[in-house]
Amino acid sequence: MLNLPVPEAEYENVVLKPSEYQKDMVASLAERAEAVRDRQVQPYEDNMLKITNDGRKLALDQRLINDMLPDDENSKANTCVEKAFEIWEQTKEQKSTQLIFCDLSTPKGDGTFNVYDDIRNKLIEKGVPPEEIAFIHEANTELRKAELFGKVRSGQVRFLLGSTQKMGAGTNVQDRLIALHHLDVPWRPSDIEQQEGRILRQGNLNPKVKIFRYVTEGTFDSYSWQLIENKQKFIGQIMTSKSPVRSCEDVDEAALTYAEVKALATGNPYIKEKMDLDIQVSKLKLMKANHTSQKYRLEDNIAKHYPQQITILKERISGMQADIQTAKANLPVDKEQFSMKIGDTLYTDKKEAGTALVEMCKEIKTVNAPAVIGEYAGFKMAVSFDAFNHKFVMNLKGQLSHNLEVGSDPLGNISRINHALESMPKQLMEAQTKLETVEHQLETAKVEVTKPFEQEAELAEKLERLSALNALLNMDEKGNDGIDMDDEPEAPKSEKEVADCPAKNTPLAEKTVGIGQDKSIRQYADVPAERVSLKAKLEVMKAKVAGGDTEKPMPQKVKGKEETL
Repeated sequence: MLNLPVPEAEYENVVLKPSEYQKDMVASLAERAEAVRDRQVQPYEDNMLKITNDGRKLALDQRLINDMLPDDENSKANTCVEKAFEIWEQTKEQKSTQLIFCDLSTPKGDGTFNVYDDIRNKLIEKGVPPEEIAFIHEANTELRKAELFGKVRSGQVRFLLGSTQKMGAGTNVQDRLIALHHLDVPWRPSDIEQQEGRILRQGNLNPKVKIFRYVTEGTFDSYSWQLIENKQKFIGQIMTSKSPVRSCEDVDEAALTYAEVKALATGNPYIKEKMDLDIQVSKLKLMKANHTSQKYRLEDNIAKHYPQQITILKERISGMQADIQTAKANLPVDKEQFSMKIGDTLYTDKKEAGTALVEMCKEIKTVNAPAVIGEYAGFKMAVSFDAFNHKFVMNLKGQLSHNLEVGSDPLGNISRINHALESMPKQLMEAQTKLETVEHQLETAKVEVTKPFEQEAELAEKLERLSALNALLNMDEKGNDGIDMDDEPEAPKSEKEVADCPAKNTPLAEKTVGIGQDKSIRQYADVPAERVSLKAKLEVMKAKVAGGDTEKPMPQKVKGKEETL
């Protein structure tokens, strides 16, 4: 493969101010989330997935919620058109091309508003020839797709709009790409990699390229980008960790929680701190899990593994020393002298002994069962057939067993037997070195096992802060909304409380109060709890986050009207 360069990316986060419509509708999403949490609506009527999708649409363009809303001049579509057109003008001579990714509001061809047509029409109004703008959705066959990709590579089509699904893997149009625009945020880090992989790849003629990320403040955008970053960090930890991670958040999760929507609606700055802490705590927990796992391994090694190894090595050293003495005592000093017993015959010729050895192997009837065939240098010789490896194996039995392969060459077999005996001093040294190593490992393990987790204090501190943030953001329990947000659902009533108590302010109710029952503990089935609207509470929370008067009283609802006590 050619070692072609990959272009250098210059990232630009384009932060846009939300319109008044967008601000109000984000607050309404929080109202809907509260209704879902309190089970005031059925799941088929509204749920967190629907709310999240509406929030993503709202962050992209308010006209996706209602196409009669005005075209905000600071919208993502308008800002993208301005930047894309500027690049188009600057690179006319080079015929540089651009990709615009948008997973929401894809063209349907039914006349309804969509961002794709909106961008194309505005680019044409600015002077871009219509034939230089294309949608990936228009190439609905492989032949048309190949033709479209060819036009982009040659610069005939200079704007290509598409979604991750249709314009991700397999889209090879990198030749003239100069810029990429992210109009919305996908849910998975792999989608970002697929999108940016279209421009950041070999074969691009441009040494530097631009990647734009459009973010609408105060909407789901900032949270979604932060979520993508945290998912990628966590995936990276899993992929590089030697210790298995027991659990992590679903990287394909497509719905925010009630608390997250509420925090976004108030512009709560704690949400980003909480997400950063989540990653830091996850990393520290993983490090602690590795430390604990290592400690358990060390304890096991100290108690069993190392002592067993030391015992085995000492026995091997003792046996090897004895076998070396046996070989030394029985092998002739003159290597030309030779004596080997095969069966009942004593051979003094190496070739004859080797031939007899091969013949004895042929007579063996059993498999994997050693048969003693003779003796050499004080060692019993036993031969067996290894059915797994399809070969004959000889075992020289002294204090230890020394194995070697038996072949068809008579002299070769004798040489291998002698080599096995001559290599014993080397094996003895290796065993002694190994024993020293294991004994050193045992002493080191005894020291290491007593060491505590170095980041224990840091983990405890971050866990404490995370717990506080979870309480503030209502991440832990549905009933605890944090930051003085008194909008928790009522506790369930007992059957007797609901069935036996009459409605409030009825004659029967007034009579029962007077017979010794405590009115404060009775509940009524047909009278809903008096609640403060979330909109009013959001205003109070916004003031607190902005550093306003923390002593400002919470508005109370009295007879259908909000009043400040």
